[in-house]
Amino acid sequence: MLMAIPSGRGALGVMAALLLVAGSNAGLAQGPAAPGAAPGPAATPLDPAKLTAADFAQLPFVESPVISPDGTRFAGFFSMGGKQMIGIFNLFDQAEKRTLIGIPDGTETNFIRWVNDDNVLVGLHGLQNVGEVEPWYISRLLGINRVTGKVTKLLWDSGGQNAADVVWMPSDGSSKILVAAQYSIYTNYPDQFWPSVYEVDVTTGRNSIRLKGRENVVNWDADAQGTIRSGYKFGAGGRKFTLLYRGEGSKGTFRLIDTADSRRQESVLRPFLFLPGTDRALARYDDEKGQEGIHEIDLLTRGSLRTLFTAPAGAEIDGLHLSADGGSLLGVYTSSAQGGLHWFDPALAELQVQLDKAVGTRRARIISFNRDRSRMLVRVDRSDSPGSIFFYDIKDGSLRRVSDMNPVFGPRFLSPVKAIRYTARDGLEIEAILTLPKGIEAKNLPVVIMPHGGPWGQDTLNYDYWAQFIASRGYAVLQPNFRGSTGYGTEFVRRGEGQMGLAMQDDLTDGLKWAAAQGIADPARACIVGASYGGYAAMWGIAKDPDQYRCAISIAGVSSLRREVNDMGNSLFGSKYKDDWQRMTPDFAAVSPINAIARMKAPLMLIHGKKDVTVNHGQSTTMNGRMKAAGKSVEFLSLPEADHHFTRQEDRIALLVAIETFLARHNPSRASAAAK
Repeated sequence: MLMAIPSGRGALGVMAALLLVAGSNAGLAQGPAAPGAAPGPAATPLDPAKLTAADFAQLPFVESPVISPDGTRFAGFFSMGGKQMIGIFNLFDQAEKRTLIGIPDGTETNFIRWVNDDNVLVGLHGLQNVGEVEPWYISRLLGINRVTGKVTKLLWDSGGQNAADVVWMPSDGSSKILVAAQYSIYTNYPDQFWPSVYEVDVTTGRNSIRLKGRENVVNWDADAQGTIRSGYKFGAGGRKFTLLYRGEGSKGTFRLIDTADSRRQESVLRPFLFLPGTDRALARYDDEKGQEGIHEIDLLTRGSLRTLFTAPAGAEIDGLHLSADGGSLLGVYTSSAQGGLHWFDPALAELQVQLDKAVGTRRARIISFNRDRSRMLVRVDRSDSPGSIFFYDIKDGSLRRVSDMNPVFGPRFLSPVKAIRYTARDGLEIEAILTLPKGIEAKNLPVVIMPHGGPWGQDTLNYDYWAQFIASRGYAVLQPNFRGSTGYGTEFVRRGEGQMGLAMQDDLTDGLKWAAAQGIADPARACIVGASYGGYAAMWGIAKDPDQYRCAISIAGVSSLRREVNDMGNSLFGSKYKDDWQRMTPDFAAVSPINAIARMKAPLMLIHGKKDVTVNHGQSTTMNGRMKAAGKSVEFLSLPEADHHFTRQEDRIALLVAIETFLARHNPSRASAAAK
């Protein structure tokens, strides 16, 4: 049964129930809760040092959870038997059969959405051969019916790369969606190469063309009624972009209303919400001061009519919350280490205030709501706790825990985390995330520098199981958001141009120097660990500054930048992507780790999954061979079933054990020495 909130209904009623999970150690019963489970007794203290790699490697109970339009079920990517599966669960009826579908081999998930009360849509991407020997990035869709469990492949007969561009979703219970898809990879078949818009029934896969593809138009956008209103066109070698537009309800000619040249780092207008009955729309772009905002624009004159929202200084817009029918903007996510959310909807804004008050030092985020926003999923967590998922019913003021994200930890706190700032050698301020081992004095600790992937990415105060695991072994963990990182505005991103392997790498070194100057870290006991671009930075760190680190661990890292830059999976935007990468360095070879092996002194561990569809496994295979041939200290853990994100628990355990063992051998902490 649901737990009634005695202090009132609606937004105010949430406080009394959530106070039960607020406080330093107050929490809920451990383990996934059965439907209707009420909060349990206070959680016992947790000593991270006594937890195993398997404890930290627990897959999250669910990722990307979304509640059904009627608010009775939720779907997402669930942890089942140590691997991730697509699932649909009833929130009220335990007896209802759960729908569980395996993720197709060779693909990774992009998104999951409800089409109506009985059907969900899943987006996938993969790397496979399409008509030629070389691999191409492809995207596809699955329709899943929760009643029958039937899985329908949508537009999988397409011979093109992209057949998963969802243009419009219904809000009236219909099972038909609009999808833009290519049917060929060959430009000499223009009718099939340029994506057409298809009306697709997710229950049967039957489809028909709603709008035929047009030369050089690569994306289409629709309004809330399902009318195609704009097209995104490119030319001039994939570098000149154009926005085409037509009026509401029109089936007539598209007119050109905006152009941009990516070589000059211009961006074309891209409306995300068309205002009904007008030629106006909402779009997000930087103002004259370089601050990103949401603006109401006149599409015929391209003039800004008003600014609805401006991101805080040094931050960007991270995401948008639209209403179920796509007709109104409800909220905006902004980037910052702490995370930011602004609600335009007054009821949601008031509810967020009450949630924030109720959870104290924890963070409460509304992550999904049903059709009329009366029922919702709320995640309550903290940077040192993976947190829990709650179901909240605003009509009767009832709240219950769906599950802890990690049943071993529950709501308990692990090692402390905070955002810090330091000044790079050229005066640029850098933000970083610092995790310190729980119960150990933060003085003269061995340290792990852990740069993020991307490089267009950002580490925040979200829970990070890698950082928590390493800290639990007695290390300080510093995650610098080096120049070129996203989340701090366009200017900060551009500070990375021409600086890959140079100032971007120096920012990591300056973070280590800051930690040493604070007395937190022993600079003579430092290692560098990273994944993807962070794996590149780990390898390059022991080449650029060979005496700085005792060891390095590269996870799915890029050893040859030239190969990575040129390997765009033959994307339509390959030329633009290549331009973006070339702005980062004038000489790929000069800053590629594979060409600097002779300078390396520290031991290197390479970890890579063979099913990685983001960074080719060969990047590590080749690096390993070259290191061995040069007589360098190298270890290579090749995981046959692992993907880029380690979505199998078995692979996560192997990853963490390898990290722990390698660090203990080459840069032991007091904790790792005691464990021996």
